[in-house]
Amino acid sequence: MKLSVPNVAILPSPGIGHLNPLLEFARHIVAVHGVSATLFVISTGASPRQRELLADPTLPPALRIVELPDLDVSSALPPGARAQTRISVIVRESLPDLRAALFGLTARPAALVVDLFGTDAFDVADELRVPKYLYFTTSAWLLAQMMHLPALDRLVRGEFAELREGVVVPGCNPILPRDLVDPLLHREDEAYSWFLHHAGRFSEARGILVNTWEGLEPAALAALRREPALVGIPTPRVFPVGPLTKPADGADPRYGCLTWLDAQPPKSVLFVAFGSRGTLSVEQTTELALGLEQSGQRFLWAARRPTEGKSEALGAYLPAVGEEDDVQGDYLPQGFRERTREKGLVVSSWAPQPAVLSHPAVGAFLTHAGWNSTMEGVVACVPMIAWPLYAEQRMNATMLSQDLGVAVRVRPRGADGTYPAAAAGLVVGREEVERVVRLVMEGEEGKAMRERVGELHRDAYRSLEEGGASRRALAEVVDGWRNGMREGLKQPADARWTGSYMISSMS
Repeated sequence: MKLSVPNVAILPSPGIGHLNPLLEFARHIVAVHGVSATLFVISTGASPRQRELLADPTLPPALRIVELPDLDVSSALPPGARAQTRISVIVRESLPDLRAALFGLTARPAALVVDLFGTDAFDVADELRVPKYLYFTTSAWLLAQMMHLPALDRLVRGEFAELREGVVVPGCNPILPRDLVDPLLHREDEAYSWFLHHAGRFSEARGILVNTWEGLEPAALAALRREPALVGIPTPRVFPVGPLTKPADGADPRYGCLTWLDAQPPKSVLFVAFGSRGTLSVEQTTELALGLEQSGQRFLWAARRPTEGKSEALGAYLPAVGEEDDVQGDYLPQGFRERTREKGLVVSSWAPQPAVLSHPAVGAFLTHAGWNSTMEGVVACVPMIAWPLYAEQRMNATMLSQDLGVAVRVRPRGADGTYPAAAAGLVVGREEVERVVRLVMEGEEGKAMRERVGELHRDAYRSLEEGGASRRALAEVVDGWRNGMREGLKQPADARWTGSYMISSMS
């Protein structure tokens, strides 16, 4: 007997940080839930790392990659456009190519899945009568805030950062001004308008899948399901399906940093990485290097050439990262490499993060607290040092350090030597770097964090096992796609697709 296999169309927003989680979602639904998937990848502004990622030989055969054409969007962008505006405009300009590519399939997809900056693709889904879903790649806490954002926009006058008690979302912890996601700090900027635009379209989705799980964010998930102010928007049904992360066993063993880790004692190495887009200022890079040296701890640092200027001391969002980055590391303090040769290794820009984090030699993770990295840290069972740079990372850092107790958050130093709550533009000094590294690697607080992250690690694995909550939630969504496909087979054929509703079959 042959059973129909639904094909799911998936559209990530531009950038490695958006492609990575959607690629792993596609890999997971194909490998675990037995569907086919077509990943439509936007090529505009892509880095060489994106091409390398898509060439991964471990991707399953039932996952098809379709690259949309590289477009010149310069005329569509306002001067000085922020990242959220650039991403949203690129998605909008890519919609005609997405529509054409969807018609290039042999059959209508069972669903179209987009991320938080891809909601304008809902128009294409409506035109083609394809059910639309949102895969929310960060926390349920931020999802609740975004669902509530249209109401906040109507109710709050002035800047959200001026609310002393923070931004209140029903059923959730308030978001303090220092932790607000970047677009909410500048309501006059077009980036905020785009953020509000996408948030206002979330309710159009048939369902929202979130890369989290019940044990990690029980309060935010409960609020999305039960709080009248959120339910009445209406909030689509929310399915926590995580943690979905890149497998640790897919890394090329030829990476030199893995060989170096093989020679280190168990849990002795601090892994330092700021994600695919994070960068520090010259001054901040120097302070980080000297703090690592002063700590006396072993470290593996995926370093990137710093930006110029003090204003970017807490990091910047790079439009692209090239392969020519940082080969010599000549931006590091004079003599740093020689002095730390016995205990430290600096690699250029990138390292196979899941494989590094799961290595027995790694004992902690200094991270920008992006959600992908947060999930990978928990899955690898390592305590963290949270050093947020941009986007929602400040919210994540607060969750990790205050709510979950699996991280310590760095404290930037003010000009007067104090540690103010508002940290924008300030530098994390070498003494602070030394403090947090020692605390996590050898202090009692670090041991407590390690125990707590171990509990979350075990709970995460239970959620993904057969019968686990995340496994069941995603299976329910997939069953809905199968049922919708079967109903589609009963409808008159659509001449725009030459094949049947079924893209493939399984014996």
